[in-house]
Amino acid sequence: MMRDFDLNLVRTFVLLYETRSVTATADSMHVTQPTVSYSLQKLRRRFSDELFRRTGRGLVPTTTAQALYPPLHHALAEIESTVAGAHTFDPATARARFTLCLSDLGEVSLLPWLMAALPSRAPGVTLTVRPLDVASAVDQLGRGEIDAFVASPLISSQRVARIPLFSEGYVAMVARSHPRLRGPRLSLAELSAEQHITVFGPAGHDGPRRALEAHGLLDRVVLEVTRFSTLPYLVQDGELVAMVPRLVADVFATGHRVRLLELPVDVEPAQVSVYSRHRHARTPAQHWLTGFMRELLAESAIRAAAE
Repeated sequence: MMRDFDLNLVRTFVLLYETRSVTATADSMHVTQPTVSYSLQKLRRRFSDELFRRTGRGLVPTTTAQALYPPLHHALAEIESTVAGAHTFDPATARARFTLCLSDLGEVSLLPWLMAALPSRAPGVTLTVRPLDVASAVDQLGRGEIDAFVASPLISSQRVARIPLFSEGYVAMVARSHPRLRGPRLSLAELSAEQHITVFGPAGHDGPRRALEAHGLLDRVVLEVTRFSTLPYLVQDGELVAMVPRLVADVFATGHRVRLLELPVDVEPAQVSVYSRHRHARTPAQHWLTGFMRELLAESAIRAAAE
């Protein structure tokens, strides 16, 4: 069994590795920054290595630190899971505000499910939603600026935990009054003859563009935009074809003059996940949040797909 002193050193090292910040580590451990700095000095002496180098973008782990992180992270996770029941968060009575990062797709298709469930499941919980920037979301999570984010790109960083939600396919979206496309399904000839609009950006969902490229149809793309939420407005009064994730496409079809058609080509599904800090770094409230999001969003997506 680790002594308390040793366990605190392990926790300090793991959090420094994940947050890349003395300040964020101190906040997570509810100690002062000098306490974290002192622990880092002890770690450096123990392992005879600098472990972390200071740069303009925060702490950068050395090769030794990179080798130490996996076993120490695993050991800490085992211990934390054993004592996880010591502190609880009661959503029925607790008051808390969480900050999430969502893409525009997440705000359109997933956020309504969360807000509909909160009054009965956690009446004292409120949310703040920030726009998702995949390039900085891991750092935001590590610094404690956000509690979780939802994304489709698969992020393999050791600094975050990935909680899969669901896999989402695509459909074609066209204007309800499109002069040529009338049936419930596109043929490859029809797909090839029409002009397309695609979404380009860091939020993922690049399957449609790759599918067009695989069939030599990139030259049929006449417009690229950065947000899926603009697509129904650009499609409903013209003749463009857009490939849209099925869940949000159903939302668009109820509020805009658009129709959905099955595609004649295979499009790689989007893997939608919640990303959070690792279990040992989450507060009891954050443990509840990630569990709530995993359960609610996965179940809601399954129900929506079956309707």
